[in-house]
Amino acid sequence: MRLLQLLSGSFGVNTYIIGADDTKDCVVIDPGGAEPVLDALKQNGLTCKAILLTHGHFDHIGGVRQIKEETGAVLYVHEADANMLGSNRKNLAVLIGEKVPPTEADVLLHGGETLEIAGLTIKVLHTPGHTKGGVSYVIESERTIFSGDTLFRDSVGRTDFPGGSLDEIRDSVVNVLFALKGDYAVYCGHEENTTLDYERRHNPILRI
Repeated sequence: MRLLQLLSGSFGVNTYIIGADDTKDCVVIDPGGAEPVLDALKQNGLTCKAILLTHGHFDHIGGVRQIKEETGAVLYVHEADANMLGSNRKNLAVLIGEKVPPTEADVLLHGGETLEIAGLTIKVLHTPGHTKGGVSYVIESERTIFSGDTLFRDSVGRTDFPGGSLDEIRDSVVNVLFALKGDYAVYCGHEENTTLDYERRHNPILRI
């Protein structure tokens, strides 16, 4: 699998560009800003077929509209976070005085879907707690999870924003992600990445 990781947006979100090795088609996950993503696509000769959002907070969606307009990519988000794409109050951009260009999703996810895009088979797991519509994307063939702001190294996502829930994020991490069999590389929404086995041993959510 081709995997490019870059920082985008004012909060330095981990944005991922992924695709099968034998294709130039790709998927962009959580484009916090447009320019770094568009530059990476151009430099690597890639065609963005889809944008997958792990949730609807402003720092993860800032580049969506421009990328969507310039590439024609199909935008996926969980149905519970879809209204964040058009409201700077709901996506929390107003908290820091930012404005995210409004857009609309093409596909509303519910959790449990299996997506076939850019030569990859991507399973959608509903993992609420940071937001009501938080999802994690799992690529079984690569033993890889893109966890957004649900699971971090030695931590989990904040639950004090509207729609957040400590009980829900604990359930998402312990009973959904940790329930996957075997080890996985976990690519997080911010800061360093981790592995599922490491978090099963060390994550403090287990003590709550």
